[in-house]
Parts: sequence; C-alpha cells; structure tokens
Amino acid sequence: MSAPAAPSLLPLLAVLVSLAAVPLILLSSRRPRLRETWTLAAAAAKFGLVLALLPGALQGRIAVFGLFEIVPGVRLELRADPLGVLFALVASGLWILTSLYSIGYTRGLNEHKQTRYFAFFAVCLSATVGIAFAANLVTFILFYEILTIATYPLVIHKETPEAVSAGRKYLAFTLSAGVLLIAAAAWSFLLVGDLDFKPGGIFTGLALAGKTAVPLFLLFLGGVGVKSAVMPLHSWLPAAMVAPTPVSALLHAVAVVKAGVFGLVRVVVFVFGPDLLRRFHLDSVLIVLAVTTILVGSLLALRQDNLKRRLAYSTVSHLSYIVLGTALLSGPAIIGALLHLAFHATMKITLFFCAGAIYVNLHRENVSELNGTGKIMPWTMAAFTLGSLGLCGVPPLNGFVSKWFLGSAAVGSGRPLLAGVLILSGLLNAAYLLPIVQRSFFRRGSGLEGRREASPWMVAPLVLTAVLSLALGLFPGTFHQLAVRVAAGLFGG
Repeated sequence: MSAPAAPSLLPLLAVLVSLAAVPLILLSSRRPRLRETWTLAAAAAKFGLVLALLPGALQGRIAVFGLFEIVPGVRLELRADPLGVLFALVASGLWILTSLYSIGYTRGLNEHKQTRYFAFFAVCLSATVGIAFAANLVTFILFYEILTIATYPLVIHKETPEAVSAGRKYLAFTLSAGVLLIAAAAWSFLLVGDLDFKPGGIFTGLALAGKTAVPLFLLFLGGVGVKSAVMPLHSWLPAAMVAPTPVSALLHAVAVVKAGVFGLVRVVVFVFGPDLLRRFHLDSVLIVLAVTTILVGSLLALRQDNLKRRLAYSTVSHLSYIVLGTALLSGPAIIGALLHLAFHATMKITLFFCAGAIYVNLHRENVSELNGTGKIMPWTMAAFTLGSLGLCGVPPLNGFVSKWFLGSAAVGSGRPLLAGVLILSGLLNAAYLLPIVQRSFFRRGSGLEGRREASPWMVAPLVLTAVLSLALGLFPGTFHQLAVRVAAGLFGG
C-alpha cells in the first residue's frame, strides 16, 4: 500500500533556497561579511524547510511537488518521502556548520576567489537536496549531474597543477558514471515505461530474463558506484583531497559520496527491488564488492601519512558499510545502513574539520608531523578523538549504534562472517586513527612554541559535530524513526 501523498511547496522551496542565494553571494563579492551572511541565512532557511517536512515524514506522509512533463511518462517531480527527508536532514543540518567552518578556513588562509567558493557551495547543496527529494530517475539524474558539475570548481579551487589534474580525474569518473546512469534509465523506461521510484522496485510483475536484468543492474551499479566509491571505482576520491578541507567535508559527509550511496539505496530497493536481486544473486555481487571495499580501504588507510588521504580511504571503507547493509535486503539491515549514512556524516565531518584546523593553524598535513598537537589544540584533538572512537564503533557514540544494527542484521540473516568483517574493520579503524590521538597527546612535538588553538570560527563547528556524534549515539531517536519508517515501507512490519 502506497504512503499517503499531498501536494506541497516545501520540497521545491528546500531545493531552491540555496540556489536563490547564489546571485546575492555573487553581488556581495566586495563585502565579505554580507556574502557570508547570505550563505548562513540560506543554510538556516534550508534546514528550517527540511525540518518542516520532518513531522510528516515520521508519520509516513509524503509531500509532493510536480514540476513539468518532459515527454509523456517522463516528468520532473519532487517527493519528500522518509528516505529523502533523512538524507536532506543530514545535508542541510551539516551545511550550517560547514558554512561557519568555511568562514574561518577561508579567512585563516586568506583564500582567493572566496565568492566563487561560497556560490558553488550553495549550488551543491541545492543539488543535494534535489537528489534527496527526486521522485524518479529522471529528476534524480538531473540533480546528480548538477552536483557533479558544481563540485568541480571546488575540487580545483587551488588551481595548482595537482588540483587541476585531480579535477580532471573527478570529472572523468563522475561524468562517465552519469552516462551509465542515463543509459540504465533509458533502458528501464523502454522496459516498463515508468521511472518513478517505488518500494519493491519498478520491475515488479515484469518477468525479466537474466540476460536483461544482470547487465542492466551493472549499468546502474556503475552509475551510482563511482560516487559511492565502491572499489575499483574509488580512486578519484583520494585524489580529490587536494581540494580545500571544507570541500573535502562536502565530498565525504554532506553531499557527493553520500549522494552516491543514497542513489545506491534508491536503485537497489526502489528500482530493482529485493526479489529481482535475489533471483539473479545480484545481492551477492554487492556483498562481495562491499566486503572487499571495507577491508581493502582500511588497509590502504593504514599506509597513508597524509592525514586527509588517510581519512579519504577511511571514507571509502565506511561507505561500503551502507552498501553492505543495503545488499542484505532486510528491514534491520536497511535501518543500520541508513543510520550509518547519517551517523558517519557527523563523525567524518568532525575529522575533516580537525584536519583543516590543524592545517590552517600549524600548516601541517601529515600524521608524522602531529606530535604534541593535542597540548596546544586541545579542543580540536579532543573532537578528533571522539570522531575516531565513533568510527571504531566504541559506545556510546553514534558509530556504535549503526554498526550494532548492521552486525545484528548480518547475524540475523545467517551471515555471521559479515559481522566478523565489521568487527575486523573496527579494529583496522583503531589501527589507523588511534595512533594519531596517541601522537597528539602523548608525544612531544617540535616547533609548537607560542602556538595556540585554532580560530573559534573553526573550533566551534568541529566541537559541535563531535558533540552531535555523542548525542546521536545516546539519543538516535529521530534518525532511527525515519529509518524504521523506510524499512517498514519496504519490508513490512
């Protein structure tokens, strides 16, 4: 039975509010404080509009806004269902803190082209919320590609040869993925004449043969797998770490890769559906890819001395927790996957914020250079410690909650070895994160005389995201309720 839907302007306004701020930001290029005011105002308004959709989503109601029909049967439409509201809540809430942090970061480094930076940040958040509220594959692809293009100027922001090279790699991977996604959507439309996301999949009742279902799924997987950083489609992500740290936070926690795993959830359970995946053992393909990525990503993180690259490979690994939970095709596993989509965001954005604060304050980028930093930057490194413990799955942080649901779902599905993979991954997380904590607090550093904590513009957001990670571990209620609502719509119960 479909969830009740009602027309509403709220989804459209939530998408457009940050886009409307772009010309105001551009016109304020010579007045930095006004430019930053527009950014913060748009971020707050976007979050407020998403919050206004939350009560309905918790009750299973769907707010709908139809735009226009492109051709018969293909239209642009926004639908704020519980899954979309969960993702939009994460993206819009963390954009406020990222905007505050960006002010401190760009001021601290006296960054060039700050107006361009803030303008494209706003476009990215419009695209992200558009992805969250896309009612069908056409709308999803439109915003997915806008996000790709809008992120490119942020990736190459420094305009060094390394940054330009990373940007080219980013575009090569993500635009190629977009082509695959468009091809998959076109093929699907020829098969069923409908591209609306539906719980259980759009192919329900259609007897697809394996020679059609398997290559079609692989096309979809290529389309969403790049931004999901599933191996071997992941290498653009560590390369993109040449971007400014707030952009890294955008890539890892708020928008790009989360849009990828969000898209994977849409494809698996709202396009293909559990029955079709099980029939052709495509769930097993996803599980193998996820397990490989979880373990290999962690091992590669161990080898990185550059802090941001270490965190990048950590993200590669943790994104596949969400892939694994989705591939298990059960209510408890989907709950765990969606909780990790939300909770990983708060933990990882904390770690990137800390890395940026260290870089702006001390101009240090490598793990081997972080001895003694905890003594002069206690707030920053305390937040880093909390984020690290959360990623390791230590209670009572939110990372423990999502891992618990995923591990329990794996055991409940008769696959206890997958729970073992999560435990092993937690140990590997500790192996590449906790030595950083140990260096910062318990080793003597050099060249730190006269240094102090980073700017409050940077420290306040990173402390807040660390505290949020703890608070969501103790009180996961809202995100848990949304995840349960999604799971109930897909698997009953």
